[in-house]
Amino acid sequence: MSSHQILRDARRAARLTQAQLADRVGMSQPAIAKLERPGSNPRVGTLDRVLRGTGHRLQLIAPAWSDTIDESMLRADLKTTPAERVLSAKRLFASSRLFADAGRRHRGELA
Repeated sequence: MSSHQILRDARRAARLTQAQLADRVGMSQPAIAKLERPGSNPRVGTLDRVLRGTGHRLQLIAPAWSDTIDESMLRADLKTTPAERVLSAKRLFASSRLFADAGRRHRGELA
């Protein structure tokens, strides 16, 4: 998901107008509109500042690349009860639906 979508979705989730968000973060409404346009390329600090204005925070994760299975995760999963594994699977499915919906929104398939 690109930065303009992340910002727009975060603002909408916070039920803020562009003007309200601009006031919160000390920017102009046109500057917020520019950040929400496709092709915008804000600095990380700007992205973090505006996201914080919506009650969200920027989190960057750069895990080490590995072609192998993480056996420690498998061992941890095997220590959980079947009910906990089902709940985990339900949460994973719900998260995947959010990602799929975001992709459909990006392609204009959802309003």
